[in-house]
Amino acid sequence: MSARWPVAKLALFMPSKLFSITFFVFNVIALFLHTFFRENNNNNGKTNLGIKMTKADIVNRIAEETGMEKHDVQSTVEAFMRSVRDSLEDGENVYLRGFGSFVIKRRAAKTGRNILAKKSIQIPAHNIPSFKPAKEFVENVKTQVKTD
Repeated sequence: MSARWPVAKLALFMPSKLFSITFFVFNVIALFLHTFFRENNNNNGKTNLGIKMTKADIVNRIAEETGMEKHDVQSTVEAFMRSVRDSLEDGENVYLRGFGSFVIKRRAAKTGRNILAKKSIQIPAHNIPSFKPAKEFVENVKTQVKTD
């Protein structure tokens, strides 16, 4: 062990930061899968397509399932979202095995039409953030979420 990273400091760093982020990522995966596939839903056999989940709902669900304080969960959720956003803004893709990937997609330049001014406009090439779900996630949604 180098003098730069004493054992005591390393032991304090690992559980607080790395464990929290890892724990959060796996809970988010479980949360999203649980939301779509739970057995006892209260929609009386209707489709799940109209159900919405907000960030507050995610925080509440994780706090209930883990026993953590809501404030701590909210800080972790916001840190995760900020980390994904910052990575994408820096040109890095984010891969979460079994859940999906946050990737940057390149859109080519194209000619658009302003119908009010009746003029053609040039839309420059640009990048957009995108989410690509994992194959197993897509298959589970296809088979378990009712459509009609």
